[in-house]
Amino acid sequence: MTATKKFTQGLRTFAGDVAQGFFEITHNGFALLGLAVMFAAITLVTRPEIRDAGEFQLRTWLQDRQAAITGLVVNIAAVDRATAVNPKDLPKQQAAVAYWLSKKYNIAPEPLSALVAEAYETGAREKLDPTLILAIMAIESGFNPFAQSAVGAQGLMQVMTKVHSDKYQNFGGQLAAFDPLTNLRVGTRVLQECITRAGSLEGGLKFYVGAANMEDDGGYAARVLAEHGRLKQVATGKSVPMNAPQIVPMPSPPRHDPAQDSVASIANS
Repeated sequence: MTATKKFTQGLRTFAGDVAQGFFEITHNGFALLGLAVMFAAITLVTRPEIRDAGEFQLRTWLQDRQAAITGLVVNIAAVDRATAVNPKDLPKQQAAVAYWLSKKYNIAPEPLSALVAEAYETGAREKLDPTLILAIMAIESGFNPFAQSAVGAQGLMQVMTKVHSDKYQNFGGQLAAFDPLTNLRVGTRVLQECITRAGSLEGGLKFYVGAANMEDDGGYAARVLAEHGRLKQVATGKSVPMNAPQIVPMPSPPRHDPAQDSVASIANS
């Protein structure tokens, strides 16, 4: 055998040995990696506190990186505090009402969709037409959750917060008046009480606006009922013109001292 052939054969043997060794090393390395992953998974399953701590650290690191890149403080939970719902996720009837109100009052459809959905749910619970609840919000505040009248009525439904502070206790206190959904629930409960006491819708609206002991409610009930009628038509699928006169919150008529009004302690903005 010539020297060249011996050299070639030796080179092949050397290359084969290297390849075999590399395979064994990588094979063993993958096996060790697999074992490490398996033990890590077992640890995370049996020790949830370790898993939770790891997830927290990872989220914190990702948020810090995002803040460093964008210059904004990151709060992933912020979306959970937003009073908004995709109108496409609502039943057809509710979506129609939300879109119509959105166009008429120049309010984004997403927050209005949340209010519409809540009005339907609360209305069913309080045995009140949800479109009536929405009509009152339209007349009282124009869907401004931070509205406040000269006499202290606050929020979407312009509830006299100080007078009805007891109704806000289960929601954390009087500042909940500026949470749209809480104001809607409290206002609806007060409205239901007013209607029950008056014995009629028109009479209840007069109580609600604080004009129970007056001859005239300043046209408040008529405005609410007119908007209520339009919303009922929209909810049934009828086309209601969008160029109808814009309804804006009207000043409330003079009202008695809340202590003298047996039930109605709410003022229109």
